[in-house]
Amino acid sequence: MKFLLFTFVGAHLLALNSGKAICRNDTSQRTFREIKEEIARYGDVAKAIIDLAVYGKAQNRSYERLALLVDTVGSRLSGSKGLEKAIQIMCQNLKEDGLENVHLEPVKIPHWERGEESAVMLEPRMHKMAILGLGSSIGTPPEGITAEVLVVTSFDELQRRAPEARGKIVVYNQPYTNYSNTVKYRVRGAVEAAKVGALASLIRSVASFSIYSPHTGVQEYQDGVPQIPTACITVEDAEMMSRMVSRGNKIVIQLKMGAKNYPDADSFNTVAEIIGSKYPEQVVLVSGHLDSWDVGQGAMDDGGGAFISWEALSLIQDLGLRPKRTLRLVLWTAEEQGGVGAFQYFQSHKANISNYSLVMESDAGTFLPSGLQFTGSEKARAIMKEVMRLLKPINVTQVFGAGEGTDINFWIQAGVPGASLLDDLHKYFSFHHSHGDTMTAMDPKQMNVAAAVWAVVSYVIADMEEMLPRS
Repeated sequence: MKFLLFTFVGAHLLALNSGKAICRNDTSQRTFREIKEEIARYGDVAKAIIDLAVYGKAQNRSYERLALLVDTVGSRLSGSKGLEKAIQIMCQNLKEDGLENVHLEPVKIPHWERGEESAVMLEPRMHKMAILGLGSSIGTPPEGITAEVLVVTSFDELQRRAPEARGKIVVYNQPYTNYSNTVKYRVRGAVEAAKVGALASLIRSVASFSIYSPHTGVQEYQDGVPQIPTACITVEDAEMMSRMVSRGNKIVIQLKMGAKNYPDADSFNTVAEIIGSKYPEQVVLVSGHLDSWDVGQGAMDDGGGAFISWEALSLIQDLGLRPKRTLRLVLWTAEEQGGVGAFQYFQSHKANISNYSLVMESDAGTFLPSGLQFTGSEKARAIMKEVMRLLKPINVTQVFGAGEGTDINFWIQAGVPGASLLDDLHKYFSFHHSHGDTMTAMDPKQMNVAAAVWAVVSYVIADMEEMLPRS
């Protein structure tokens, strides 16, 4: 899913491979009024894409394609056989769809397996807890870890009560505000607990809503800090333990985790294209990630984003359209481990960075879109606002900030404009990284609209005479 990931990229990359077709802010001789008029002329094409995706023969296609894959393969954890099977299936699907230059680009990705896991409250009463170990966590000894619990609501409270933490299991009952603010407890919880001598950490699931559902995700260890087992527990159990300790109850938990880390595995990013008719070396990239966590089906995170990205190219191809520059679909691998496949793709392709007009990533759900998130220059933002006007027939016209995504941040930080789809994040984080991420969470009609937005934006930007201006 969309996750905060920051990578330093040298500013000199912006100057690489400049070509005469590249539009810089100071080189375009056209007025903004002329650009607006050019975009307005795409009204009929946009309507044709919308009609095909939402009302025509392609309606529900992305949903049905996705259901076939996830029902067949299931979850697709980095390093798993399920992920590699899905990659091979998708490569064949893209070839059979008639897309061009379909190929796999090899990468090395993390391989972690959760194994058997359990957490049982022994005091003040017996209670078997639902847990999900966090990615890359170590396991416990075979007999598990049995220890008293220290419940805290923040890192600040943990520091104030550091002498109490030694030899205990730290339970974080941090309140949920939003994902970006709250996820730090999942990512750093084990490290901060280990620094004060804790034996393990249990983190309240980072979720906007819970029906006793634990939510997994990536966590990070730190050099020089002992590694301790860490898992997420349900919102309900975290709040219950907080109430118990407020009454003076002593809580003892036995935690068992069979998690193991293995050497990096071989994998692939999956690529397909519609090659540009006039500037084939220039690229508009549309993407989602094919990997998922090992719970649920990975239908929402990020099957939906991957499949509307495929659908965007299918819709454009079905209408016999070929944009001036190349439309490139990339289905990333190992996004959930921090954009591992995307980083290796960036390293391989950054020499051509000046040829990338726009990078797009859908990784925050494919519910009914409210608009497009965008990061780029003010001139580029003004152009994107005009492009989004073409989507007035389906009432998705807004342009928001913060277009970043885990897999496209590398490009954005190097100056390439970036866009992400925005929809119902409260619903998204109710299912995110949980057993509930299945096809039941998906809505075919909403996926149709999301695919239409993705196709219109990617096609128009790829077919305009000039690339998006950069800062």
